[in-house]
Amino acid sequence: MQTVDFQKILPQFQLKGEVAEVKPLGNGLINDTYKVVTKGDAPDYVLQRINNAIFTDVDLLQHNIEVVTRHIRQKLEARGEEDIDRKVLNFVEAQNGKTYYCDEEGRYWRVMVFIPGAVTFETVNPEYSYLAGVAFGDFEKMLVDVPEPLGDTIPDFHNMEFRMQQLREVMAADPVGRVAGVKDILDLFERDAERMCQGERLFREGKLPRRICHCDTKVNNMMFDAETGKFLLVIDLDTVMPSLFFSDYGDFLRSAANTTAEDDPNLDNVGFNEELFKAFTKGYVESAGEFLTPLEVELLPYAVELFPFMQAVRFMWDYLSGDHYWKCRYPEHNLDRSRNQLRLYQEACKREPMMKEFIASLKK
Repeated sequence: MQTVDFQKILPQFQLKGEVAEVKPLGNGLINDTYKVVTKGDAPDYVLQRINNAIFTDVDLLQHNIEVVTRHIRQKLEARGEEDIDRKVLNFVEAQNGKTYYCDEEGRYWRVMVFIPGAVTFETVNPEYSYLAGVAFGDFEKMLVDVPEPLGDTIPDFHNMEFRMQQLREVMAADPVGRVAGVKDILDLFERDAERMCQGERLFREGKLPRRICHCDTKVNNMMFDAETGKFLLVIDLDTVMPSLFFSDYGDFLRSAANTTAEDDPNLDNVGFNEELFKAFTKGYVESAGEFLTPLEVELLPYAVELFPFMQAVRFMWDYLSGDHYWKCRYPEHNLDRSRNQLRLYQEACKREPMMKEFIASLKK
C-alpha cells in the first residue's frame, strides 16, 4: 500500500487555516477518504483520493460535480433556503485552478469543505425510505434544467441492452466452462430480456428522456442534521450523470426492499418488502411527480423489476467470466448472488398489480 505524504498534497489546495491533524474518515469502498482538522476557526476539510481505475476520466468526473453542485446551490438560493453551505457540497479549488490535483505517483486528489454537525444513517426503515424518496426525487427535480451537458462517468452503467450483450459474449466464449451448469438461469434471462430492455428502446424512439440522476441511491448517501434529524443533502456525487429515471428509483428499491442480503444463498429468505416500497415510492412521487412524464410514472413498477434483473445478469456475467469483477469468498459466491437477485426480480414481478394500484392511489 502506497504511503500518503499529506504535507505535499494539502498545500496544492487553497485551504484556510493551519492543518492540525489528518485522520481516516468513513469506510467507503471506492475512494480513500480523510478528515483534515484545522486549528482555530477555520473550516475542517475532507480529502479524498479519487479511484481513477473506476473513474478513468477525472476531468469529466469533476466537471459533472462542479456543474451539479453549482446548479443546486443556485436552486437553494432561489428557494430562500438558509444554511446553504450545509445543504450542498463545496469543493475547494486547487492551485492549478481545477478541483482536483494529480500527484507524482499519478494519484488524483480532491478536497471538500467538511460539513459540521451532519450524520449519515445505515438504517433502512419506512421513515428513512420515505425521506430517501423525497430527497432523491428533489435532487433530480433541481437538475432538470442543468444549463450544460454532463458526460457519462461510467459509460453504459445502467444500460440493460449492454449488460445482456456482455452476458451473451461470455456465454459464447465460456472461458471457465461454467455455462452448461447454469443453463436453466440463462434461459430465464433470455426469456425476459426483450421486456427488460424496453427502456433503451423507448429512449431511442424518443419516448423516454435521459435525466440527470444520482445513480447510487442508498440511505447512507444522505446527510442529516445531528441535532434536529432534518435532511440536509445528498452526497457521493461521483456517479451523477445522464440516465433514464429508473437509475435512481429502481436501484434504491433493489437493495432496500430485499428482505435479506443480496448474497444470501437461501432463496427462501428472499422477499419483497412492500412497506419499504410504499414509503420510498410515496416520497419519490411527491417530489419527482411534477416533472415525471405519464409514461415514466406508468413504468415505475418496471423500474422496480429491472434492477434486480440487471444485477442478476451482471453477477452471472462475472461468474461465467471467472469472478474477476466482484470479490468472492467462495467459488459459487457470484452464482448465489445471481440466484438471489433473480428471485428478488420474480418476487417483484408477482407484486406488479399491487405496485400499480398503489402508484395510482398517489395520483388521486
